[in-house]
Amino acid sequence: YPDLCHKFKNLMEQNLIDRETKNLTKVIEELKLEIEFLKKQKKYGLVWDEKPEEIVSQCEENIPTLKAVKNREIISDGLLPINLLIEGDNYHSLSVLNYTHKEKVDVIYIDPPYNTGARDWRYNNDYVDSEDPYRHSKWISFLYKRIRLAKNLLKPDGVICVTIDDYELARVLMMLDEIFGSENHLGTIVIRNNPKGRMTNRKVSLVHEYAVLYGKTDLSRIAKLPENPEDKSHSYKQDQDGSWYLPINLRKQGVDSLAVNKKGKLSDRYFPIYFDLKTNKISVTEKYEVEIWPIDPSGEKRIWRRGKDAIEDMYLSGDLWVKKSKDKYQIYFKFKGGLSGKMVQSIWSDTKYSASEHGTRILDQILGKREQFQYPKSPFAVMDCLLASSNSKEALVVDFFAGSGTTGHAVLELNKLDSGSRRFILCTNNENNICEEVTYNRLSNVINGYKNKKGETVHSLGGNLAYYKADLVDVGKLHKITDELKIKITYQAGEMIAIREDTLNEVEKNSWWQIFESNERITAVYFKENKEKIDELIKILENKNLPTILYIFGWGKNEYKNEYSI
Repeated sequence: YPDLCHKFKNLMEQNLIDRETKNLTKVIEELKLEIEFLKKQKKYGLVWDEKPEEIVSQCEENIPTLKAVKNREIISDGLLPINLLIEGDNYHSLSVLNYTHKEKVDVIYIDPPYNTGARDWRYNNDYVDSEDPYRHSKWISFLYKRIRLAKNLLKPDGVICVTIDDYELARVLMMLDEIFGSENHLGTIVIRNNPKGRMTNRKVSLVHEYAVLYGKTDLSRIAKLPENPEDKSHSYKQDQDGSWYLPINLRKQGVDSLAVNKKGKLSDRYFPIYFDLKTNKISVTEKYEVEIWPIDPSGEKRIWRRGKDAIEDMYLSGDLWVKKSKDKYQIYFKFKGGLSGKMVQSIWSDTKYSASEHGTRILDQILGKREQFQYPKSPFAVMDCLLASSNSKEALVVDFFAGSGTTGHAVLELNKLDSGSRRFILCTNNENNICEEVTYNRLSNVINGYKNKKGETVHSLGGNLAYYKADLVDVGKLHKITDELKIKITYQAGEMIAIREDTLNEVEKNSWWQIFESNERITAVYFKENKEKIDELIKILENKNLPTILYIFGWGKNEYKNEYSI
C-alpha cells in the first residue's frame, strides 16, 4: 500500500480534503479493491477461524490466582525441592505461571488431546467430536492460545516437546513454526508407542506417534542421551553396590580420534596406562610391567578422551581399574552417565516406549485399579524426551496437559537414577475427578511408596508436592479497580508471591502480614497501607537471619522506592 498511503498523506498535508473529495473517494475505493485482491490470494501458513473461548474471557476480566490445598501437601524430605500440582483450566494456570515463572522453565513437555473426533476434550464446556465442522479450528485456537502463553515461561535456551499423532501433526508443525520460528525446529522423533497397531477401517494401522521439539531461541539445543547401562550391546556389568561398570572398548568408549593429525604431529593424549600385576595399581606416570596403549584392533593409534590428571583421579576415586581378559588386560570404568552420551536419533523403537506395556500397566499397578485413564504414556518415553530436551539435573519441567501425571513420575524416576534435583509443575483440570483421583494419587504413591496388585512393596521415589486450585478474583473492570478490591486482592496474592519466590512453606499469617520460608530464604507480604506494624515485622524477619524479600502494599507503583534500603 505505500503509493496509496503516500497519496493520502499528500492530500492531508496540502489541506485539500474538502476541495478534492472526489480524489479522496477514489483513493479509498482503490484501497478497498487492493484489500479484496489480497484477501483472495493464497497464503502459505496456518490460517483458521478464530473461535472465542470462555476461560480466556474470564481471565481477561478477572484476576487469575491460586489457592493452596494444605491437606494434599506431601513432604517426604524437607531438603528436597517442592513440586507443584495445579488443578484448574490450563489457560488459567498458564496465566498465573506467567507471573510466577516467566523465563524460569527449562523444558515444557505436553501431550495434548489428539483431536481424533473421539469426544476426548471440550471447548467451552462442550465435547468436540468428528461431526463438529469447526473441529480443527477449535483445536488450533485452543492449543495456540496456550502455547503462546507457555513460550513466555521458557528460558532463552529452553525447549518445548509436543507429542502428537498424524491427525494434527501437519497443523502442529505450522503452528510451532509460527510461534517459535521454523529455524528453531530442533527435530521430530517417531516413537513406536503402539507395537500392536491401532485398529482402523480402510487406513494404515498406526504403531507410532511423534515428539516434536522446538527451541525458544538459537541458544536451545538437543542434549545427548546418557548411555544406558542395561543396554546389552555395550556389555555393561553391575557391581555388588548396584553401580554399573563398562570395559573401555577402543573406538567406542574411552578413546577418541586418531593420535596423529594431518601434519603428522603426535597428540599428547597418546600415552600408555601402566598396571602393576602385584598391587593392581594404575598410573600414567609411574611405570609398571603392563602397558596399555590406546591402539584399536586395526592397529591405529588413537587418543584417550581423558588427560593424565583425570585418569589418575578416576583411579584414586575407585572409578577406573584393570582386569585380565584371556591374554589381554582390559580397562574398566564405573558408569556415571557415560563418558560422552549418544546423539538423539529420529526413530525410537525400543519396547520400553510401548504405552500399553509400560503406560497402562504401570498406572494400573500404581493406582491399584484398571483403566483409570485412557492411553497413559510410558514413563520411559517421557524420561527420554526430557533428557533430550535438557541435560541439566536441576531442570524445571512444566506439563500443562498433565493427565495421569506421567511427566511428574518421569521426573522423580530421573532424579532417583542420577541423584538429580529436577522439579516439575503439572497443570490439569479435574474433569471426572482426574486431578484428585488419578494425577494426585499417582504422585502420592510414587513419592511415598505403595503395594502393587501382587502385594509387593514398591519403594518410594521421594520428593515433595504442593497442591493448588485455580481461582478467579472478580474485580469488575481491570482498569477501574476500587480501593476495597485492591486490598482484597492483596490478601489473596500471598501464595502466588510465595510461588514466584520459591518459598512455599507458610509459617505465619495474620491481618497484617504473611511469612513464607524455604531452607534458603524468606518471603514476607505486608498487607496494609498503614505502616503501624511494619517495624514489628522487620524485627521478626531480622531474627530469622535468612535472606529476605519483603513485599509492601501500596496504592501506586514505586510508592516506597526511596523509603527503604536493602
